[in-house]
Amino acid sequence: MHQHGKRPTIASRHGMVAAAHPLAAAAGARILGNGGTAFDAAVATAATLNVVEPYMSGLAGRGVATCYIAKERRIRCLDFVAPIPFGFPVDKLSRREQLLRGALPVGAPGNLAGWCELAQSHGRKKLPELFAPAIAVARDGFQLIEFNVEEICGAAPLLAPHKALYPEWSRVYTAGQGTVSPGLVLKQPDLARTLEALAQEGPGLLYGGALGRKIVDWLTELGGCLTMEDLAAVKPAWVDPATTRYRGHTVHVPPPPCEGFQYLLTLRILEGFDLAGMKRNATEHLDTVLRAIRLAAGVRIATGVPSAQKLAEILSDGAVEALRARVRDGRPIEGPTEQWTPPGTTVAAADPAEALEESHTTSFSIADGEGNLICLTQSLGSVFGSGVVVPGTGLCLNNFLYWADVNPDSPNRVTPGGALPMCMAPSLVTKDDAPVLALGTPGSYGILQTQPQALVQHLDFGLPLQQAIEAPRARLTDGRDVLLEARLEMEVHEALRQRGHAVTSGPAWTMKVGGMQGVAVDPGTGFFTGGCDPRRDGYCVPA
Repeated sequence: MHQHGKRPTIASRHGMVAAAHPLAAAAGARILGNGGTAFDAAVATAATLNVVEPYMSGLAGRGVATCYIAKERRIRCLDFVAPIPFGFPVDKLSRREQLLRGALPVGAPGNLAGWCELAQSHGRKKLPELFAPAIAVARDGFQLIEFNVEEICGAAPLLAPHKALYPEWSRVYTAGQGTVSPGLVLKQPDLARTLEALAQEGPGLLYGGALGRKIVDWLTELGGCLTMEDLAAVKPAWVDPATTRYRGHTVHVPPPPCEGFQYLLTLRILEGFDLAGMKRNATEHLDTVLRAIRLAAGVRIATGVPSAQKLAEILSDGAVEALRARVRDGRPIEGPTEQWTPPGTTVAAADPAEALEESHTTSFSIADGEGNLICLTQSLGSVFGSGVVVPGTGLCLNNFLYWADVNPDSPNRVTPGGALPMCMAPSLVTKDDAPVLALGTPGSYGILQTQPQALVQHLDFGLPLQQAIEAPRARLTDGRDVLLEARLEMEVHEALRQRGHAVTSGPAWTMKVGGMQGVAVDPGTGFFTGGCDPRRDGYCVPA
């Protein structure tokens, strides 16, 4: 039975790009069509997102990717979250709010190094061809669509009080007007020149060269701590994934210090419940999933960065069975979902609205006809990151150190030069060792919550990928707070309140529950189906 008002199913045998903006998805598909691999296409997609989603990600951000490398017949993860700057003054800090904007929260850019590593290790194309679509869109401009306008206009009042940052930001993104409207053509000539220079000279221009010097000098002037030494320390690392079994499948995410293991633990807990036997989107289904998510978040926060041995213990039958018993006992579950808070803190440590505004990241999934599959999640941190736009470069810098735990009492307090735990979970799912799904989302600490909710819709309830992504979702914050999309029946909202969840009924659709993009693979036919999130400007383009 055909349902009107739904997105069509996008399927292809030759390749698929699912990204958060049509122009970025088209850039990746163009590279696939020209004989590039999924890894080549990822670079073109990521670079174009820098142009058309400048508030979400860019080459001065950071990220992680989970990849199925067909010629090696195995899954590897690429971590390009750079270490914490050597001069980060953690001893002078006590609250993450001190690190929201300006030069201090800027971490070394990892994305450019990550993109170049993907292309060099598993691509066929050179940077001039891979950056060409992004350069063209930056130089010629693109017409702002609704979500662009909402994000840029929303950021303006947040950045306006920062007198050292606002003029350049406003000049680059609003032509000095401080506001934009639909249909405006946004051109970024400085960024086009930066991308052209990088395409010609390679990543050394940033990591040790003139571009890096320009960034460091500007940050130093603004009171930052980033140095050329920090840029030289950026080395993307290939690592083996962390995995768990779920409903006859294996789910792969980047290992610690990435915090994706919260997603795996949630699935381990849920494996003990017959979700498929429950009514979809009804109280029992949602209560079970929300309880599992909050418990898994608590374990992640209590654990910090686990060793391989500690992670195996966390995911072990005995540890998981105790958590399942806690899900079953029906008593309300209360606790943090973001970062460590002092024991006995009964109220939310952070304003939940603030926690929900941090969800500025992007995730895309790409498959090629040779069997390669990649899910990449990258970010600037908050909306427009630190708010620092380096004059003459068009580069907006990240505020990733806002995610560094600086609480002096926390067992997870970060150390200068150390690893930065990152709440991302780009995932690949395999069945009988063959990849069947790439799925990732933005959403700050909500990433670790959105992924299991969508996977349950897809694997437990059998929804096709697009419908699983569109299904209503929740976002939990500290304490007992839950934001729930209003498409779920109001009786369910009320029943969940009765069960101890402090439910806020949100809009029918909200980006605060993520913005997923995915590619499903039919192992029988080899066909790819794309799935993209209408909560953002998500789009699937077949190759």
